[in-house]
Amino acid sequence: MHPEDPTTASFTPTKEIAPEPKIDPHHLGAHITETGVAFSVYAHQATAVELCLVTPDSDNNYRENRYRLRGPENGIWHGHIPGIRPGQIYGYRAYGPWNPDAGLFYNPQKILLDPYAKAITGTPHLGPRLYAHQVNDDLRPATHELKPDPLDSLPDAALGVVVNTNAFPVNDRPHTPWRNTVIYEAHVKGFTRTLPGIPPELQGTYAGLAHPVAIQYLRDLGVTAIELLPIHAKFTEPFLQQRGAVNYWGYSTLSYFAPEPSYATERAQSLGPQAVLDEVRGMVSLLHLAGIEVILDVVYNHTAEGGLHGTTLSLRGLDPQRYYVWNHGCPNQMVDYTGCGNSMDFTSTQVVGLMLDSLRYWAGEVGIDGFRFDLGVTLGRNRDQYAVRHPSFVGMATDPILAGCKLIAEPWDIGPNGWQTGNFPTPFADWNDRYRDAIRGFWLTDGSAQMHGRHAHGPHELATRISGSADLFASIVPELDRGPGSSINFVCAHDGFTLADLVSYNHKHNEANGENNRDGSDNNHSWNHEYEGHVLRGRQYSNDPKVVEQVVQVAPLRLRNLRNMWGTLAISAGTPMVLAGDEFGNTQNGNNNAYCVDSPLSWLDWNWLPWQNALHETARYLLQLRAKHPVMRPDCFASGTPVQGDKLADLSWYDRDGIPLTPGAWHDPRNRVMQMLRSGTRWNDVDLLVMINGTMDQVEINPPVARSRVFNLMWDSSWPNPTTRSEESPDSLGVSGYDIDLADSLAPTGTEGDSASGGGLAAEVGLVPGAGVDLTGPATELPVTVRGMTSKMSAMSMRIFFAEIPDSPCEDSQIDLLNVLGKLRNRA
Repeated sequence: MHPEDPTTASFTPTKEIAPEPKIDPHHLGAHITETGVAFSVYAHQATAVELCLVTPDSDNNYRENRYRLRGPENGIWHGHIPGIRPGQIYGYRAYGPWNPDAGLFYNPQKILLDPYAKAITGTPHLGPRLYAHQVNDDLRPATHELKPDPLDSLPDAALGVVVNTNAFPVNDRPHTPWRNTVIYEAHVKGFTRTLPGIPPELQGTYAGLAHPVAIQYLRDLGVTAIELLPIHAKFTEPFLQQRGAVNYWGYSTLSYFAPEPSYATERAQSLGPQAVLDEVRGMVSLLHLAGIEVILDVVYNHTAEGGLHGTTLSLRGLDPQRYYVWNHGCPNQMVDYTGCGNSMDFTSTQVVGLMLDSLRYWAGEVGIDGFRFDLGVTLGRNRDQYAVRHPSFVGMATDPILAGCKLIAEPWDIGPNGWQTGNFPTPFADWNDRYRDAIRGFWLTDGSAQMHGRHAHGPHELATRISGSADLFASIVPELDRGPGSSINFVCAHDGFTLADLVSYNHKHNEANGENNRDGSDNNHSWNHEYEGHVLRGRQYSNDPKVVEQVVQVAPLRLRNLRNMWGTLAISAGTPMVLAGDEFGNTQNGNNNAYCVDSPLSWLDWNWLPWQNALHETARYLLQLRAKHPVMRPDCFASGTPVQGDKLADLSWYDRDGIPLTPGAWHDPRNRVMQMLRSGTRWNDVDLLVMINGTMDQVEINPPVARSRVFNLMWDSSWPNPTTRSEESPDSLGVSGYDIDLADSLAPTGTEGDSASGGGLAAEVGLVPGAGVDLTGPATELPVTVRGMTSKMSAMSMRIFFAEIPDSPCEDSQIDLLNVLGKLRNRA
């Protein structure tokens, strides 16, 4: 029993020794046996470790029974307590030297969370009790020389709870191949917090994510895997708590085994930790049943305990020298490769084992399909050097449970040699920041440069990224030769601008974070299109003609560039990842680092305007098109030559006149109009032609010579909505009745007089109004293109075509065109 006065008598090791465990003590954590529970914990430098079985009473006080564990055996303390079952609350008290100069902070006044606890009682309560050393009211060291704190931390600490980790079976994994994978990065709370159709009691919870409304939305969009921001139990950094903020994203891990309880429903939280774990496993099971994989963002690079003067919650009190990286030359200084105060030491077998055990638990017992490793370079460090054959990676690659999971690296940290994109071994995939910057650069920063008379870039970087980034993911080193699927292609992620903000802001606006806009990156590769802020979130309804004119001048190109980036992602070799909400233009009002904002700013806003509905249809259409056509998602690198049995090169690039690009053209900033032709033979699919105009001018373009002279237009980024296939209009922008020309001139330049006009072709093939194929407009609006028929493309736009093979191919391109148009008429 602990009185209200927080000062307690100093603990001394109890004489009651726990019975010998009946299982191998190397199985760390709490394990239920037939007669009780076996406990094992690693604390190599401790002189004694006690298991504390805790029972709360009605007055919120605690009764604590302590058992001295046996050991150490290879640093492990262990024991078996008969008669206890799931639901038991427990922690550890570790005895040992107090020597801050050597990085040792043993203080048995601090009850410690089991690093292997599968569930926790809740979040620790920040205060002086959580510090092993004495602190003042500001939680800073009270003395220059750190002194042990006499306060018992039990009332404020998070404790472990014994739970049944297999209360019910989880549905089998979907095992979606990489080539078919589309990843959707989302926050458990933010995704469903205001999603219509989700019952209020389920919004923002694990159960809400598994609700049929949420699942149907993901399936309709074309998502095959949802990548969740961290759901490991977290503890918000003290500096945030002191100003009333939270670590909303969750990159401040308290436990690598226990799920974050605050994302569970209130009912589950009231029922206790077992119900919280069951809700997580139930979520995974229902997503599996719908064919959706679950990938967890995991943070093994650092913990919530902070730097040298941080809290003592778990690892710091058990064996800080084995778990964290310290300066060998100055053993009381922690080395920080992460920017978060501490770094886990992956030269320690104990740290590698902790990570592997955690991964196996989440994959094997919770049913998780894959993991995205935050600051993944830290996991492969031999201190200052990164090692591609690090034991961490070898362990994952050879583990029978983990080798079949999707393993994704964030391939950088802030330490020496910290950028390693492309240098993770098989079976890892990497977040491709080169892809992100190339797509943003081509469509946005280069667009801005042209607008202001500065030089833009040529097509080399864009073409390399669209083609799968062979410079990063192809290698003569076997473990680095991974194929294009290992490139996680993304334009936006949780840290950075949303897609809509990317085209609306030149500068970050992070005032809501409370750090005077100092946090967050300044390297955004964004373009506000000459107006800082959004114009289609209310300004279009203004009664001021000048305001409406501004909307009309800015919005069309912004929206087109949103669609350009979606189109580029859809035709790129690699695995696409989209940020939740980017499919409908979600905004964070220019905040590119909303890590500590838990409010509508960081939740998805499901109140869509008309243009957002149209953008959603565009994203949905492009993902469905990609799913149906393997030629849009090649699973091997192209050689630029025909594959066996094909007459067409697997991949070729052309200029605006349909002439192959010369070596000098790749880096020529004047060459921003290009065409990509990808053969579909390898996949028994159609051939793919992509036209790209990266200039601020309308251009004439002529398709290249190909297997088929006729290509069916599948998508044009100038269309606000692929279901209507019309240009931007006052109605699509919500400014109906405003008399202004929104579109570039689309007048055609046919090569053979009237035969290139819609009316002549319509008459020749016998099309009539209502046939479903509109040939009454100019030739550039035809649903096909052929070699020799030059058409005009809008500034900063792209088009996707599929090859159409005429029923009776001949040498006359005009006859072939008419043949295909007749087929389209019959389909309609």
